[in-house]
Amino acid sequence: MKATNASGTNTNIDFGCVSLRYWEGIELNQAGENIMGRVEGKVAIITGGAMGMGESHSLVLAREGAKVVVTDINTTAGEATAQQIRDEGGEAVFIEHDVAIEEQWQSVIDQTVEAYGKVDILVNNAGIVIFKSNENTTVEIWDKTMAVNSTGVFLGCKTVFPAMEKAGGGSIINISSIYGIIGASNTAAYQASKGAVRMLTKSCAVDYGRYNIRVNSIHPGVIRTPILGGLEEDSEAIKSVLGSTILQRIGEPIEVSNAVLLLASDESSYMTGSELVVDGGYTTV
Repeated sequence: MKATNASGTNTNIDFGCVSLRYWEGIELNQAGENIMGRVEGKVAIITGGAMGMGESHSLVLAREGAKVVVTDINTTAGEATAQQIRDEGGEAVFIEHDVAIEEQWQSVIDQTVEAYGKVDILVNNAGIVIFKSNENTTVEIWDKTMAVNSTGVFLGCKTVFPAMEKAGGGSIINISSIYGIIGASNTAAYQASKGAVRMLTKSCAVDYGRYNIRVNSIHPGVIRTPILGGLEEDSEAIKSVLGSTILQRIGEPIEVSNAVLLLASDESSYMTGSELVVDGGYTTV
């Protein structure tokens, strides 16, 4: 497997039966045909967009024609992601943003509308995990996890609503987790927060449907992000993390970003309140 390089100039990602190819930031299908433009002209906000899956979501949406607002508390990495989009010929800005603070949410929406005139897409991606079992979870850990993972999503859905209503509709994509669906050890607060995201998504889908605003959740499995650290692909630790993953490999951020792209585009115009699971089959068995 060859991973995506930083410049996006000549990259293959090959999983045997699946192959994605990039050339100078342009996504091509297996026949070499340009398939850009799936979110052409749309304006997207991606929280936690500086690194990991959020960085991937930002790059993919930009390469497909969206104007991207990257938000994160990590200013250095966030600015770098926005700069990479601009270097590839896209439009992007970075805004420092703590998703747990309501006033900052309003500022992000206001700045986005000022810069680009509207908001079409919101990807609530920002999240944290602190590995503790329930009996070892302090109130401080619980509150911190809920503030980012649950309250942050609530505030995003709430604050973006007027802008999307004014635009005539939009797509809100909430990044939950397989652990918002199934149980696991040592992740009590994280699981509760991601379960909350799952159900909030359905509630907002019901409330916002009449305004042509679609709200869906994505539930990634084990994905190659900084949280895995430097674990080796064939290590016992990785095998333990993979658990019952049918495909028996770590997922790549791009594989979640492709699901984000689907839900952000008009191709999913009849999808709302849905749970899109991207887990290599983990939750199947």
